[in-house]
Amino acid sequence: MSLENVRQSFSKFVANADAALHDIFDGARVMAGGFGLSGNAESCIQAIAKSQKKDLTIIANNCGNQGKGLAILLQQRQVKKVCCSFVGGNPDLEAQMLAGEVEVELNPQGTLAERIRAGGAGIGGFYTPTGVGTEIAEGKEEKVFEGRRMILERGLKADFAIIRAKEVDPFGNCRFYGTSKNFSPMMAMAAKVTIVEAEKEVPLGAIDPADVHLPGLFVQRYFVPESFKNIIEFRTTSD
Repeated sequence: MSLENVRQSFSKFVANADAALHDIFDGARVMAGGFGLSGNAESCIQAIAKSQKKDLTIIANNCGNQGKGLAILLQQRQVKKVCCSFVGGNPDLEAQMLAGEVEVELNPQGTLAERIRAGGAGIGGFYTPTGVGTEIAEGKEEKVFEGRRMILERGLKADFAIIRAKEVDPFGNCRFYGTSKNFSPMMAMAAKVTIVEAEKEVPLGAIDPADVHLPGLFVQRYFVPESFKNIIEFRTTSD
């Protein structure tokens, strides 16, 4: 069976980012994979920017950096709230946060990852000692377990997850490159619609089952852009 016939059988392949995000709406909750500017779904971000949808909630490790990545959405005033673990290096977020234009829910990085994992696993919340006695704990339920104070953190879910993979097959099984898989697999499980932006499409069976980083069960749509900017990567040479 040809690759095209396999694609049609599973109906997960779409032509481009615009088609993948055709149903994004005002007020959507969007999880964005990657770490810093590494592993960003660049084409998906551009498609969201083009859509001009407003009042978005972005759930990501950070909302872009130095005007790049997700910061494009901030620059276009499309973001209402950011749930993240890092705000440094992002003057757009800093300015809008201080002006009260964007709400920022800051999480310890491990807590953010676990909140996303919990959302995908159907777990309503969990207790953690991280943040006890700090501003993070304000307004949150607190209990003592084995003599240690802990606060309740809620699981996170989203309407869309936009993630970038190194390889994808027609069923949506994915492999990621190095640490670019940070957050992405668990975000795919926590979203209603997961969109994969892949660098390469491979036939069914090309990815060893033991080497699948994200099962296609959690992927609804995927596409392969014509090119990537890879703005975090720099070629270096030595004499």
